[in-house]
Amino acid sequence: MARLTEWMVKRDRVLVMGVLNVTPDSFYPASRHATPRVAVEHGLRMVEEGADLLDVGGESSRPGAEPIGAQEEIDRVVPVIEAIRKRCDAILSVDTTKAAVASEALSAGAAIVNDISALRFDAGMARLVAREEAFVVLMHMQGTPETMQEAPTYEDVVPEVKAFLANRIAAARAAGIPEDRILIDPGIGFGKRLEDNLALLARLGALRDLRAPILVGVSRKSFLGALLDLPASERLEGTIAAGAVAVANGADVLRVHDVKEGVRTACVARALR
Repeated sequence: MARLTEWMVKRDRVLVMGVLNVTPDSFYPASRHATPRVAVEHGLRMVEEGADLLDVGGESSRPGAEPIGAQEEIDRVVPVIEAIRKRCDAILSVDTTKAAVASEALSAGAAIVNDISALRFDAGMARLVAREEAFVVLMHMQGTPETMQEAPTYEDVVPEVKAFLANRIAAARAAGIPEDRILIDPGIGFGKRLEDNLALLARLGALRDLRAPILVGVSRKSFLGALLDLPASERLEGTIAAGAVAVANGADVLRVHDVKEGVRTACVARALR
């Protein structure tokens, strides 16, 4: 927690967040971990490869994904967070929209709530984050994971996403979450067309005005598949290219499946920036 607080002030390097899914249906098959034991071992390998943070998720947010109950999500993520917390000091995040899940995860050792709804889906989430003095990632998304890719539309995606995030920062602060515990995410792939994703990456610097660290997740996503005509298993090079552009244009945190490559990408792109 202290390391993350210090970094939020200095922002002197790009952090790498490893994706740790405890789900049977995430979009990238290699990231699925059906048991806590397998997930823990993979998480520890990502830390060895240089991950600064691990983002533990128990509910898929891929396009078309159906929600699961809070208890099932808790049963998936909490044992993983507890086990990793006992074996290393990596900063842990829980990827959830449910306050009940976030509460258990924070008690187990997580420090960040990565909320793809930006505190909108659960009325108790903002109060929980404020009370627990946790960090929060506020992400832009049109619709829900079930519906977000049905017909996303924007007149100009960058100012629209920026206005949304400014509104959610204000809501978080009104709920008692200090500005130095808030990160933002433009939501690449979440209710976006190909051209929207590309515009957000190319003009990411526009979000710097919001004065919050920017987290970007491009890892193996479908917009890369649209560009390359390749399945998720073959999108590593595209991920590296998109991640480098994101960092060069202002990203402070890269959320990745492939940590070793993500760390090297972040290092070079940050130096060029």
